[in-house]
Amino acid sequence: MGKIKKICTYFISILVSLLCIVEAVTYNVIHFGAKPDGKTDATHAFLNAWASACSSSSGWGSTIYVPDGVYMIKAAEFRGPCKDQIDVRIDGTLVAAPPIDYSGASGNSGYWILFIKVDRLSVIGGTLDAKGASFWECRNSGQNCPTGARSITFNWANNVLIDGLTSVNSQLMHLVINSCNNVMVHNVKIIAPEQSPNTDGIHVQSSTGVTITESKIQTGDDCISIGPGTTNLLMDNIQCGPGHGVSIGSLGRNFNEIGVQNVTLRNSVFSGSDNGLRIKTWARPSNGFVRNIHYQDIVMNNVENPIIIDQNYCPNNLSCPAQSSGIKIEKVRYENIRGTSATQVGMIFDCSPSNPCSGITLQDVQLTYMNTTKALSFCNNIGGTVADVVLPDTCL
Repeated sequence: MGKIKKICTYFISILVSLLCIVEAVTYNVIHFGAKPDGKTDATHAFLNAWASACSSSSGWGSTIYVPDGVYMIKAAEFRGPCKDQIDVRIDGTLVAAPPIDYSGASGNSGYWILFIKVDRLSVIGGTLDAKGASFWECRNSGQNCPTGARSITFNWANNVLIDGLTSVNSQLMHLVINSCNNVMVHNVKIIAPEQSPNTDGIHVQSSTGVTITESKIQTGDDCISIGPGTTNLLMDNIQCGPGHGVSIGSLGRNFNEIGVQNVTLRNSVFSGSDNGLRIKTWARPSNGFVRNIHYQDIVMNNVENPIIIDQNYCPNNLSCPAQSSGIKIEKVRYENIRGTSATQVGMIFDCSPSNPCSGITLQDVQLTYMNTTKALSFCNNIGGTVADVVLPDTCL
């Protein structure tokens, strides 16, 4: 019996030691001087907590913990590489300092919260409030305004999890994933007024292996925007509206541009959005492409342009009149798309005369106008196939 007691005591001491180690690699921002009063500048406390976590090499990973409360921070850059995995767990709300320092911590204009060159990172929970109303008012007035800031950006980051995050009232884009690999975005909520300019919900560019699931986006620009160099993107169970839909593009602003391929959107609902499924390219020469795109099991509720390809994007008729898009669009599949169009033309395929769309597939598409009236379709420079019931009558 005594021997068993000694063994149990030994293992208990080991367990206690391990628990102490785990506790030792948790960095509470309050211990670094942050005050959850929404008034005191907590920027340095957050940066110091990051520096400690990033330099830790315990092998257990490091946790930065933000307790319940409101923390005011200016533009902050959380830079790697770090020695171990970092989990940022947020129970509180981060609010932008009035005004945001647009220059950023290292001259990175346009960022509020920036994670850069980090591998194995998770950001769990929390709310970001960028207080963008005064910035939108300036933009809408046509005045000479500050640069503005994206709320949270991940640049050159790999193996990232973003789960349960809420972003409200971003000045510009809410969540940006740029030049990243293997990113999971789950259960995010993005909220901004319908008339807030350039407040894209999630923007993905030059990244591969990004998955976005079970997220609700209400904003003044694209719910999800997909830029050049995006490959292997999966979006599932997305609720979009108000907003400008899920947009590939605009692409082809520059001649030398990396293409977009292997993109899937499924099991999603669009409600009252300006667009649904949109591909948009500039009407100017380019060597880019869009291919292997799959839209499946989508519901449209009073959406202005449920399905649209626009290859004649030329805002204000500057730098592109009398030109045509060089972006080659091919192998785009629309499958089981149902619901209502807020305009009579439910499907628009306005493709490039110099690079016509090809391999477009419509299967089981049923869109009506105002619930009762037959919708119409418009086609220009497009080739493809139709399967099962397709309404409106296709012009393919």
